[in-house]
Amino acid sequence: MAVAHIRTRLFGVTAASLLALSLAACGGSDSSNSSNSSDTAAAPAPSASEMTSSGTSGMDQPFGAACSAVPASGAGSFSGMAQDPVATAASNNPVLSTLVTAVKTAGLVDTLNGAKDVTVFAPTNDAFAKIPEAQLKAVLADKDMLTKILTYHVIGQKVTPEQLGTAGPFKSLQGGEVTVSGSGEDFTVNGDSKVVCGNVQTANATVYLVDTVLMPK
Repeated sequence: MAVAHIRTRLFGVTAASLLALSLAACGGSDSSNSSNSSDTAAAPAPSASEMTSSGTSGMDQPFGAACSAVPASGAGSFSGMAQDPVATAASNNPVLSTLVTAVKTAGLVDTLNGAKDVTVFAPTNDAFAKIPEAQLKAVLADKDMLTKILTYHVIGQKVTPEQLGTAGPFKSLQGGEVTVSGSGEDFTVNGDSKVVCGNVQTANATVYLVDTVLMPK
């Protein structure tokens, strides 16, 4: 009877030990799973920018130091200009007020607004300010000369920034050629006029603001 009693006690101890170990193991597994679940839930979702393809180019947007002078909102902003044909879009942008005056004087508003898929090198007010006042007044008074100068700034095709420095020279509506050198966000037109704000979109044109008025040969 003593032996049987000892065996019964040993069996009870062994069974209890095994049960305790089993419960501990299950508890550790649940804790680990809970921790992993918590870590997964805490992981932040990828942001929209992280989900954007790395192939997206920043050149899809306007570029250049003078772009900061363009209004941030309204009809003269980049988004506003994109809604209107090029002459109308320029008229809403204070950076191009002198150019707009010249276009109206030459009677080219309808011509530019009616053009399809063109590229315009648009001289800023500062570009016109480089011309001596007497000379500028003489040009504005000579409609034929003014028309030749303004149409020389217009290319009969849309030119992207990627094409700008490689696909030229470009034939202007005036008939002369316009040459562009450079790449990225650094372009020079005809050797001395710098693109100061490029890739501005209007309803019918791609516009590159330049710091010097281009003169046909």
